[in-house]
Amino acid sequence: MSLNALADALGSSRLVTDPDVMDAYTRDEAHLAIPGRPLAVLIADSTEDVAAALKWATAHKVPVVPRGAGSGLAGGATAIEGCLVVSTATMRTIVELNAADQLAVVQAGVVNADLDRAAAEHGLMYAPDPSSYQISTIGGNIATNAGGLRCVKYGVTRDSVLGLEVVLADGRILRTGHRTVKGVAGYDLTGLMVGSEGTLGIVTGATVRLRPLPQREPATIVGSFGSLRAAADAVAAVVRAGIGPSLLELIDRATLVAIDEWKRIGLESGTEAMLIAQADGPDADAAAAAIERLFSEAGADFVALSQDPAESAQLLEIRRLAYPAAERLGQCLVEDVGVPRSRLPEMVESIEEISRRHGVTVMTVAHAGDGNVHPTFVFDRLADGSVPDAVWAAADEVFRRALELGGTLTGEHGVGVLKRRWMALEVGEAGMDIHRAVKAAFDPLGLMNPGKGF
Repeated sequence: MSLNALADALGSSRLVTDPDVMDAYTRDEAHLAIPGRPLAVLIADSTEDVAAALKWATAHKVPVVPRGAGSGLAGGATAIEGCLVVSTATMRTIVELNAADQLAVVQAGVVNADLDRAAAEHGLMYAPDPSSYQISTIGGNIATNAGGLRCVKYGVTRDSVLGLEVVLADGRILRTGHRTVKGVAGYDLTGLMVGSEGTLGIVTGATVRLRPLPQREPATIVGSFGSLRAAADAVAAVVRAGIGPSLLELIDRATLVAIDEWKRIGLESGTEAMLIAQADGPDADAAAAAIERLFSEAGADFVALSQDPAESAQLLEIRRLAYPAAERLGQCLVEDVGVPRSRLPEMVESIEEISRRHGVTVMTVAHAGDGNVHPTFVFDRLADGSVPDAVWAAADEVFRRALELGGTLTGEHGVGVLKRRWMALEVGEAGMDIHRAVKAAFDPLGLMNPGKGF
């Protein structure tokens, strides 16, 4: 097999074979997934070059691992031995921003926050905002169907994707979806691609929905609680009341302590959990007052409401610091289960109980308003680089408990490498058969991101 032939077929894209340079492209933020050595890394500048690369890979039966910014947490961008890594991170052009139709056409490497800032110049916003929004790319967000803090009101990435440009395994370019508000012609290939984790093709471009910016700054409510259960009960009360906050986040004490030791946020000794909520609609004042009342009724020992943008930004920054604060304490297994919102109190209690029983440190945050819980298991890595048995045993129980409560193994991080072994528990054998059949239709040689997803 000749890499020269591939290099000759490319336009402005760069083919990297230096081992030291390639190393930076072999893993994402799931450091527990051990990468193999790529044959080469393609730093793609165009859809046509990605297509040429996949044609070459099919001809030579070389596995392909797509990646964006590498900010994923499930190992979906982990290189395997002898693969071609295809990076779309330098494809950063906002091709079109159409304020009249409230949409944008972007290349896959456009950074989430950059698109949101560009939309804001037209009085619009790109709603999905994963915690990594300052570095994560639209292509990577699409691959995992990323969520974020605002998705309780505005939905996850799938809810903002109108159409896609995808390079299939054999190099064909597939364009899905539409620019219209409605569109039901044929199967929903756009929806199928969103969240497929690079196993069906490589997203190189997208047409995404933009939304009007709220006409006022959001009202922000913060509450501290003497127990995690009380905070979860407050979330359930807000959901039952049908208030519809634009953001509702939960942070447990272990996480708050880690942030406080790092950033000195003034954590009170009796605070076991914190809730941060926002309301941003025309009824924001009434919604904020109702949330404030429900926090108090659920047992909050402190509740405050702020209309100050700077203060609100500081509170949200506390939530976004959760993962880096955990990383400072040791190796992390960052998990991502989802449960029906009414079952959130049971889920967080179960996580606490499982943590105690296995003697494992678990730091929990949640996109509480939509039942998406992120228990982060923190531990000292073993000498051989593996995960301690107690951590996997605790994680296994957390996953199974989420499913028992009618939930899911992953709300936004994806299955990747780390959760493959549990996939059949959620979708069943018939579901696994359908997944394999769909995979075979798109990728008959099994070259696209093998070992990921299912």
